[in-house]
Amino acid sequence: MDESVRLMLAFRDGDESAFDGLFQRWAGPLLRYLERMVSDTATAEELVQEAFLRVHRARERYSPEARFSTWLYRIATNLALNELRRPQRQALHERHEHGAGEDGPSLELAAEPVEPEALADARRAGAALAARLAALPERQRAALWLTAVEGFSYAEVARSLETTEKSVKALVHRARASLAAARPGGEEA
Repeated sequence: MDESVRLMLAFRDGDESAFDGLFQRWAGPLLRYLERMVSDTATAEELVQEAFLRVHRARERYSPEARFSTWLYRIATNLALNELRRPQRQALHERHEHGAGEDGPSLELAAEPVEPEALADARRAGAALAARLAALPERQRAALWLTAVEGFSYAEVARSLETTEKSVKALVHRARASLAAARPGGEEA
């Protein structure tokens, strides 16, 4: 049995410390995912808290039909998509699309010391990739992140996004094609 499912079942049965274990295990990956979805760390942190609040409230109804992570990411994806549909978020996206506003989230690289020029090039490339990811439609970004970064199968992503595997494959393909086309010179990655 999946360790997270075991913890959730223990929590459902009254073991409050199991919830802490779930939070410790999943808060970091969920935060990274939500930061990519909503492009704002503070909002992503709020959504992580809301996702775990919903897990806490749903403990009595939890049934291990799928991996715990699939269920958790479905909750988080729905929260992120709802957040992105809010009118004030729409205005923020429009400002970014037209070149105004902040530069967006920065990426920090963890590696051995490198030459300043190489580091500057890597940071520019990372910022450019982050901007291209942020420009993807939300469902494409979610499908790509869940498969490529979190390692979910197409079936798990389909359950998280409440769609079909065929749709997930199409979303991932379109996301990768968009990223490749948006790359300077349209080169393949």
